[in-house]
Amino acid sequence: MAIDAIFKALADPTRLRIARLLSTMELAVGELAQVLGQSQPRVSRHVGILCDAGLAERHREGSWVFLRATSAGEEATPIHAALDRLLAVAETENPDFASICGDDRRKLNAIREAREANAEDYFARHAGEWDDLRAMHTPDGKVEEQLAEALGDAPIGAILDIGTGTGRMAELFADQADRIVALDKNLEMLRVARAKLQHLTASRIELVQGDFADLPFPASSFDTVLLHQVLHFAQDPALPLAEAARVTRPDGRIAIIDFAAHNREELRDRHQHTRLGFTDKQMRELLRGAGFTPASPIALEGGALVVKIWIGERGPAVRQSSGDVRNTHSNKKPKEAIS
Repeated sequence: MAIDAIFKALADPTRLRIARLLSTMELAVGELAQVLGQSQPRVSRHVGILCDAGLAERHREGSWVFLRATSAGEEATPIHAALDRLLAVAETENPDFASICGDDRRKLNAIREAREANAEDYFARHAGEWDDLRAMHTPDGKVEEQLAEALGDAPIGAILDIGTGTGRMAELFADQADRIVALDKNLEMLRVARAKLQHLTASRIELVQGDFADLPFPASSFDTVLLHQVLHFAQDPALPLAEAARVTRPDGRIAIIDFAAHNREELRDRHQHTRLGFTDKQMRELLRGAGFTPASPIALEGGALVVKIWIGERGPAVRQSSGDVRNTHSNKKPKEAIS
């Protein structure tokens, strides 16, 4: 990290404003342009300088490019944290800078409101389908209560919510987690989740577009991995579970919330379910095959569909005499073989 490049990047009023905005929340380039009152090409140039200096990072969601402060990610350094504190002090001590930052944050409200309006529109268009499905199983509140209790005997740590959907699971564990990454393949759902989770600070939450069969994370990145009503969409459930195992740390846990095996064929056409639930035997074999030790399943009855919670624990790392570290329960294939 070149210190001279960092201070050159911050030697501009617009880039200082962008740095303060990104410390608040993740924003698209167009959203930044709206707040700053500048053209997108001009804002993109400023963003490029911040990214080149290692102060911000881009990620693409469809045709949108979102910006995130580097200080909010796992790769943040003490220098990033010190710069954040310096800019916060500058805002406190400099009335002119404080006034500009205050105006920018007020304009952020319009961004938040637009995201919420888009989310409400999506819900309105799909409410009938979801209500029909919810009516067939245990109320969501009871499922969430049981899940929180089942995971409550150990720290949540860094959590990956695979197939985050509306972001509800990420929201449920936000107060307990050290860090939350919410992943979804569907762009529209990811924007719904972004609206729901935008009250969390940028350092607490990261939203990522990605496929559960090819997770864009290094090995051993998370302490807890969730798949809430996701696995029934998989043609071969072993593939996403192998990927989940790859990114789970030794002694970490996976929680799968899905339907017990059923015969409601209409769910294939109406809700695109590939699998009509799972038996406990199937899930035991899937978890063991991915390198997890399964716990006793939890059944939540009370509707035409029974919701199950299956939890598995990753084995501890064992250092071999050759010096490489392996997982005692792992028989997973290399990532390139399962992607």
